[in-house]
Amino acid sequence: MDFLEAPKMQILGVAVAAVAIAATAVYLFSSKKSKDPERFKEFKLVKRTNISHNVAKFKFELPSPTSVLGLPIGQHISCRGKDSQGEEVIKPYTPTTLDSDVGGFELVIKMYPQGRMSHHFREMRVGDYLAVKGPKGRFRYQPNQVRAFGMLAGGSGITPMFQVARAILENPKDKTKVHLIYANVTEDDILLQSELEGLSSKYPGRFNVYYVLNQPPEVWNGGVGFVSKEMIQTHCPAPAYDIQILRCGPPPMNKAMAAHLEALGYTPEMQF
Repeated sequence: MDFLEAPKMQILGVAVAAVAIAATAVYLFSSKKSKDPERFKEFKLVKRTNISHNVAKFKFELPSPTSVLGLPIGQHISCRGKDSQGEEVIKPYTPTTLDSDVGGFELVIKMYPQGRMSHHFREMRVGDYLAVKGPKGRFRYQPNQVRAFGMLAGGSGITPMFQVARAILENPKDKTKVHLIYANVTEDDILLQSELEGLSSKYPGRFNVYYVLNQPPEVWNGGVGFVSKEMIQTHCPAPAYDIQILRCGPPPMNKAMAAHLEALGYTPEMQF
């Protein structure tokens, strides 16, 4: 099971049974009429919330208030748009919502100055439509398949980790623990921070997050610099048959993390 390559990010895909919700219509990915992962569907933007100068949360509407997206947990979708030159661009993203969030789905997007798809999202306004296809991803997850996960995320690589963590923690039958190391350049770059802190408060002892910054503020209790072997050793579960390490971040980070994990004794079977 591998990461699926993307231009600037390696995206983690995880498949797990969708949350059963009474009287809901599974809309995009699980209906018998719509099993073509290469067929685009359009969704209306109904709410845009600016989180910072270059990050926004986009909420898209499903056909009815009881519809669910039907995207397997952790897998991602491909979004189609146009860059600043009017040329078509397609890029993968992972929704931060689950099928327990009925009626719509949300994407948290960091819009880079030179990003081609970033331009499309920067120009989107309420009432516009986004073309989406999917699902994509190869990793298979079942509740309680391991005792604990270590998660190594960088930048916008937090979105698939957040989705998987939510699915684990909100399932009362899943006893898996989650240990997350999340790296960014500055504190302002941390995505979903309030949501992550909410998980820490609601599930003490089951979810732990350790932030790492290249450029920390003067008062900072987290890690400094790049994610190191020592940080992984301290904040992730030790190598064992019943643990797994998930990683998602820019290619240079993924390459460095693979080397650290090998040096620490995490076998390929423990890594995804």
